Amino acid sequence: MGLITEVLLLPFAPVRGSLWAVRQVVTEAERQYYDPAAVRADLARLEQRLEAGEIDEDEFDRLEDELLERLEISARRSTGTGDGTTQ
Repeated sequence: MGLITEVLLLPFAPVRGSLWAVRQVVTEAERQYYDPAAVRADLARLEQRLEAGEIDEDEFDRLEDELLERLEISARRSTGTGDGTTQ
């Protein structure tokens, strides 16, 4: 950008900075959400809840499907294929 453009856009600098910060937070949240180790830990906790009788088979199946979907998305993200969410 040229000097004139920078001067004209100066009043919008806080907005641009805020958008950058929001993007960084979203990126980190997605990284944590799709972290394979975290998903596997959630699967283990889910199985413990089933064995303890806290949830029934139907709820277990539903939640397990959601976690396995996250794990699949994580694998696609790490290989750079799939849903276009690679960084």
